[in-house]
Amino acid sequence: MKKNRVLSAILTAAMCTSLAACSGSAGGNSDSVDSGNNSNTLSVSIWDNNQLPGLKTIMDDFTKETGIAVEIQVVPWDQYWTLLEAGAQGGTLPDVFWMHSTYCQRFMRNDMLLDLTDRIAQSDKIDPNNYYQDILGLYQYNDKTYAIPKDYDTIALWYNKTMFDEAGISYPDETWTWDTFAEAAQKLTDKDNNQYGFASPASYNQDGYYNLIYDMGGYIVNDDHSASGWDSPETIAAMNWWYDNLVTVCMPTQQMMGENTTDVLFSSGRSAMTLQGSWMVKAFSDNEYIAANADVAVLPKASDGTRKTIYNGLGWAASAESPNAENAWKLLEYLGSETAQKKQADTGVTMSAYIGTSDNWVNCAPNFHLQAYLDMTKDMVIRPYTANTKIWEDYSQQVMVRAYTAEITMEEACKEIANFMNEQIAQE
Repeated sequence: MKKNRVLSAILTAAMCTSLAACSGSAGGNSDSVDSGNNSNTLSVSIWDNNQLPGLKTIMDDFTKETGIAVEIQVVPWDQYWTLLEAGAQGGTLPDVFWMHSTYCQRFMRNDMLLDLTDRIAQSDKIDPNNYYQDILGLYQYNDKTYAIPKDYDTIALWYNKTMFDEAGISYPDETWTWDTFAEAAQKLTDKDNNQYGFASPASYNQDGYYNLIYDMGGYIVNDDHSASGWDSPETIAAMNWWYDNLVTVCMPTQQMMGENTTDVLFSSGRSAMTLQGSWMVKAFSDNEYIAANADVAVLPKASDGTRKTIYNGLGWAASAESPNAENAWKLLEYLGSETAQKKQADTGVTMSAYIGTSDNWVNCAPNFHLQAYLDMTKDMVIRPYTANTKIWEDYSQQVMVRAYTAEITMEEACKEIANFMNEQIAQE
């Protein structure tokens, strides 16, 4: 079918090269099942092994209530979209699976997701007004809804208390500006001893420079998603600041960050600070070094007091061609209910997209100040997207590597990204 050939080409060109902005970490396979399913058991695919235990509990509750069995398959992020591509071509998509803002437009436009619009309208469990509207909007196309919001994430600042204590520097708090942050990062850097104040590779945008760009008045895409903001003076100024105050002064080389993810650098005591999404909390709480030496604070603020966070959220979607479509909808309806969303937060799976259900999430790792993530909800900006997000985002990350390594200036990089991005938007 034409739609499958189009989707295949798009996804093949769009394989993710980084875990940044994935709203989840990769995990190994568990409860392996076929991607397609012709039995009465619903097949469910996710990519984050950290969320598996809590989600199993919620799925068990669903099974007890409905009698419908569920099997979960965990597929690492870099293989997940290959699985869905193969399923889209062969008609063997899982019954239910996670959708991400980077890919959802293409799936919706190619009719691969079950249209939930009428089902939602008739549901006594799902009211669209109960969810963060930006998250809901990610999974709508042509006035139709194709996924139930699962969660939302914010970005916060993790820091190594031990390294701060040894340097005699006060811990980050709500008074910190980006200048305060840079000053501390520079003091905590000792390149001769392989110690760095901060690590954030060129590929990290949602949990990296996007937050600074919006704090400083810049933007990645305009409000109606019709033009890039990479070449705006404010965006260029923000990225010049990022380069001059962080990249060249207190970060590992791009090569080192390419070989070691930021969580590895942080958990080995080689970087004193890192920006991380709330999806990393479970992995950090399970890491003995981080649990003993680290904590989390709100992001730094701009000089005018602005403190923005880029946020995102996953959606629960179902295959348009699932032989178990009605049962798949029952599962989606349950997962989007206040009961399931509250349990998702209470058990520490993630913060939930259902407004007002996430307060108890802060208790899932009591040794960390997780309230910082909830405090970041005061001024959120939805993760920038258009129909061709993955294409221009991959390109922007490649160009940013050249800027990080001084092959081109940051201003040249920003303008090159903007030109490419506008070309892609024009083709949408």
